[in-house]
Amino acid sequence: MKKRIPFIAGNWKMHMTIPEARDLAASIVKASLELNEAELVVIPPFTALKEVKKVIEEGPVQLGAQDVYWEDKGAFTGQISAPMLIDAGCQYVVIGHSERRQLFGETDMSVNRKIQAALRHGLLPIVCIGESLEERDKLMTMARVDTQLEQGLDGLSQESVSKAVFAYEPVWAIGTGKTATPAQAEEVHAHIRERLAKKYGNEIAACAIILYGGSVKPSNAYSLAKEENIDGFLVGGASLEASSFIQISKEALRAYKERN
Repeated sequence: MKKRIPFIAGNWKMHMTIPEARDLAASIVKASLELNEAELVVIPPFTALKEVKKVIEEGPVQLGAQDVYWEDKGAFTGQISAPMLIDAGCQYVVIGHSERRQLFGETDMSVNRKIQAALRHGLLPIVCIGESLEERDKLMTMARVDTQLEQGLDGLSQESVSKAVFAYEPVWAIGTGKTATPAQAEEVHAHIRERLAKKYGNEIAACAIILYGGSVKPSNAYSLAKEENIDGFLVGGASLEASSFIQISKEALRAYKERN
């Protein structure tokens, strides 16, 4: 059985020119040398992937992309395929981010197709799920998460699911400054792990890496990461500065060591 380790991914969203991305990546790599017990991933915009890969190549930091299309090639203007991301040096890809769902019409069905395309080419998916504020207020959080898991993972084998990383990111906490309390986040993380166990077995569930995303900052990272089922973070705005991203990583690793 593989061991769960702290996993911190920085989603740079639509920020960073190529020179800015190189500088940020270099700062993160330099500071990350004391964090070799954690998995650190930077997720730049598509335009900067190749250049960031050159910067991080000799260090412990991995490269991810912010989205992928489900076809390998064709007349799909504006889309990026899994083979293209592999060519750019990516190991991970974010799929189903709440902003993609809210702003660009991402559905559970398209998430499923993208996950399958990523896995087909050896990309490891970071699968995002989470509820809206209206759904939480109506006590529909678990039902929404269940639907996203059921439809998003439809047809995937145990082996395929074992390669995925999951990120619970409540829509109401993305870019709002609001954060789920540790207890709120832990409740959903534990539920996700239970659902994975029910469908794919206890070993898959026990080893699954489940991240929290939603206004994560150095000031709240430790208290969140102290929870048993929170394995790390998908960080947004706080990943745009090396100091805050590294401090979040340190807090996650500190909490992990205390838990174990």
